[in-house]
Amino acid sequence: MRAVRSVRALLPARADYRGLGRSWRRDLLAGVTVGIVALPLALGFGISSGAGAAAGLITAIVAGIIAAVFGGSNVQVSGPTGAMVVVLAPIVASHGIAAVAVVSLMAGVIVVVAGIARLGRAVSFIPWPVIEGFTVGIAVIIFLQQVPALTGPSPHGGSHTNVALAAFDALTSADAGYLLWALAAVVIVAACMLLLPRLHPALPGSLVGVAVVTLLTLVVANPLAVIGSLPDSLPTPYLPEMDVDTLASLLLPAVTVAALAAIESLLSARVAASLADTGAYDPDRELIGQGLASIGSGLFGGMPATGAIARTAVNVRAGARTRLAAVTHALVLLLVVVAIAGPVGAIPLAALSGVLMVTAIRMVHLTTARSILRSTRADAVAYTVTAIVTVSVDLIVAVVIGMIVAAIFALRGLARATGVRREAIGGDARPGDERIAVIRFDGPLFFAAADRVLAEVTSLEGISVVVLRMSQLELVDATGAHVLGEIVQRLERRGVTVLIKGVREGHVELFRTVGVLGSLRHQNHLFVELPAAVAHARSHVVREA
Repeated sequence: MRAVRSVRALLPARADYRGLGRSWRRDLLAGVTVGIVALPLALGFGISSGAGAAAGLITAIVAGIIAAVFGGSNVQVSGPTGAMVVVLAPIVASHGIAAVAVVSLMAGVIVVVAGIARLGRAVSFIPWPVIEGFTVGIAVIIFLQQVPALTGPSPHGGSHTNVALAAFDALTSADAGYLLWALAAVVIVAACMLLLPRLHPALPGSLVGVAVVTLLTLVVANPLAVIGSLPDSLPTPYLPEMDVDTLASLLLPAVTVAALAAIESLLSARVAASLADTGAYDPDRELIGQGLASIGSGLFGGMPATGAIARTAVNVRAGARTRLAAVTHALVLLLVVVAIAGPVGAIPLAALSGVLMVTAIRMVHLTTARSILRSTRADAVAYTVTAIVTVSVDLIVAVVIGMIVAAIFALRGLARATGVRREAIGGDARPGDERIAVIRFDGPLFFAAADRVLAEVTSLEGISVVVLRMSQLELVDATGAHVLGEIVQRLERRGVTVLIKGVREGHVELFRTVGVLGSLRHQNHLFVELPAAVAHARSHVVREA
C-alpha cells in the first residue's frame, strides 16, 4: 500500500486544481499574459539554438501543457529557455538539427527516472553562489550568441563553437549597413521592453517592440533577415530515427541536457514557491513532469524543455493560482500557430535578438553579485569560477567545478572548526598533575582535519598520562577514527598511558571497528566521567614516581 501511495503522489490529482472555481478568471488572464510574453522568447530561443523558430513554438506549446499537467508546481511555466539554448547550439553544430528531437527524448527519459528515484531534492546541495555564477555565465553566452545575427551572413560560416570567438569573428567581418539596421531594431525593441512597463506593468514590452520593428521593416526597404515560413498547425508526432551508434554518440549530450533541465526546473519551481502562496511544489513530481514534457516535445519535433523562471514569475505576478494558467499560456501560443503563422514569419531576426539581449542583461542582478563578492572569499571564488567556466567551457562542468570549489572551502572551514585544546585538570592541584594532559576535542574530526590533530596531540612533551575527552566530538569519519587510533598507538609506544573519556554511543562501533579501542593498553582505560579518568591518571603518575 505504501508503494501505491508513493506512486500516486507523483501523478496528477484533483487537488492540483483546488480553488479553480474561485480563480479561473485570474488564471485565464494570467495565461494569456504569459503567452504574449512567451511568444518572442519561444521564437528567439528556437532560432538561437539552431533548431528553428518552429521548434521553439512547438516546445512552448507541447511541453508547456504536459509539464503543467504532470509537474509538481501549480504555477510553473515551462518551455524553451536560454540555458537550454546554450547546450543545444553545440549539439546542433556537431550532430545536426535532427539530433535535437533525439536528445529531447533521451534527456526526458533520464529526468523521469531521476524523479522516480526521488532525486528531486538534490538541487538543494548546489550553493547559492554557484547558481548565481551559473546564471551570469548563461546570460553572457545568450548575449554573445545574438551578435552574429546582427552582423549579417559571415563569410566564415560561423566556424567557431566558442561563443566569444564566434562573436568576435562576426564583428570583424560585419556588413556595416546590415549592422546599422540590426542595431536600430535592437534599440527599438530594448526601448519598448525597458520603457513600456514603466507606463503600465501590463504592457508586453517585448511583443510591442517586435511588432513595431516588424511593421517598420514591412514599409521601409531593408536588408534584415526574417524568420520565414512557419507551419500553421502542430506536426504529427513521430519517433525520430535512432540506432545504436546515434544513441551512443548522443548519450553524453543527453545526460548534460537532462542535468540542466532538472536543475533549472527545480530552481524555477523554488522561485515560484517563494512568490506565491500556492507555489509549494513536489520536486520529484516536477522532475517527472519535466521529463514527460521533453519526451512529448521530442515526439513533435521540438526541443528539451525546462521550467522558465522569468515566465513563471510573470505568471505569478499576473495572478495565477492553478495549473490552468500554464495550460492557457500554451493554448495561446497554439492559437498563434493556427491563426497568424504568416505574419509571425515576417518578424526580423534582429528584433528577436534584441529581446534575448535584454533578457540576458536582466538575468544579471548587480545587487546579488555585489553581495556575493563582498560576503566571503569562498563564495566570491565559487561565483567567479562558475561564471568563467560556464562561458569558456561547459555549463554542467561549471556547476561541478563550482560545487567542488565551494566544497573545498567548506571542508577547510569545517577543518578549522575542529578544536584540540589542553584543559586544566580542575579541583585542588596535586603533585604530579603537570604530567597529566587532558585533551578536549570539539566539533568534527574528519579527513581534512586529521593531520593537524595528529600533529598537535603527539607533539606533547613531558607527560606520563593523556586523557582524551571525546564527549564534544560531534562527527567522526573513518579517517578521523583512524587518526585517533594512531594517536593512541604513538603515545603508548612512547610510554605515555592513554585514557579515553566520554565516547558517544554513535561512535563506539566505529572506534571498535577501526581499532581505536583495541589500541588502548587496557580496556579499563575507557571512562564515562572525567573525575574517574583523572583519578585513574593520578594513580598512574603515583606508581611511576
